[in-house]
Amino acid sequence: MTTPLTAPFKIQLLAQRTSLLEQLKNLRGGSVGRAEASAEHFGHPEDSTAQVNSARDLEFAMDERETAELRLIDAALARIEAGTYGQCIACGVEIPAARLHAAPEAPRCIACQEKAENQAA
Repeated sequence: MTTPLTAPFKIQLLAQRTSLLEQLKNLRGGSVGRAEASAEHFGHPEDSTAQVNSARDLEFAMDERETAELRLIDAALARIEAGTYGQCIACGVEIPAARLHAAPEAPRCIACQEKAENQAA
């Protein structure tokens, strides 16, 4: 995919990246680590153990999902810089523009993504 065609995707990916970094910062309580933020959020003596554990598990799951999404975005930005954006990383075919508009971080065509998900399951 040529640079003029990738420019809108790059803008969209950078905006998503900024938004995710802000969400992670808020989720983690600023510059502290995930464990420290969780301890601060859920260290209240009036909270039940089950409530604390459920809330902490949910927070960790959200953090992991956002971190994984951030990795996908960074990889897509790297593919833009390398000139390989829009090509499936598994089979090399061109990823349809409609897929990239829906998910600009997508590294694979739909067929290869389905294979990867089936293998992971």
